[in-house]
Amino acid sequence: MTDERPRPTSLLDLFISFTLLALQGFGGVLAVVQREMVERKRWLTQEEFIEDWAVAQIMPGPNVVNLSLMIGDRYFGLRGALTALAGMLCVPLLVVLGLAVLYAHYGNHPGVAGALRGMAAVTTGLITATGVKLGAALRKHPLPVWLTGLIVLACMGFGLLLHLPLAYTLLILGGLSFALTWRKLKKTTP
Repeated sequence: MTDERPRPTSLLDLFISFTLLALQGFGGVLAVVQREMVERKRWLTQEEFIEDWAVAQIMPGPNVVNLSLMIGDRYFGLRGALTALAGMLCVPLLVVLGLAVLYAHYGNHPGVAGALRGMAAVTTGLITATGVKLGAALRKHPLPVWLTGLIVLACMGFGLLLHLPLAYTLLILGGLSFALTWRKLKKTTP
């Protein structure tokens, strides 16, 4: 049986896809990356995306850059990883440099400050919507949904109420989640 799943057709396709992806994601690209890679292009399944995104988050550097490296490598090896990275960085770098010049000139204008506050609200909504969408994949997770929900609430509490740094949250809740999942998997495998 052959794998009929869509994949990038060439290094140029990979470069253009990640360039367009990067140009869509100012301030947060999780929602955009998930929609493009899983729903639109179907280069990844929802489960593969969640697993790769989890790895990308614990690696040093920007999450989406780490993910681009993993996807590029998956389809074209080192050349694909470097091509996806170039797609993520080249054109967006030029755009950011242009915006920096404009901000240096117009940054004190009240309209610019208001626009930036509005963009922060939109980004929050996108991240929340993507989290809800990705939550559907938890049904296939070995831990019960109520327990994963409890861990999610604890994570929010660590950040919002206790103001714990992300590193501590990852160590505590990530370690606990890992241990509970390991234990559950160990019981279910012969």
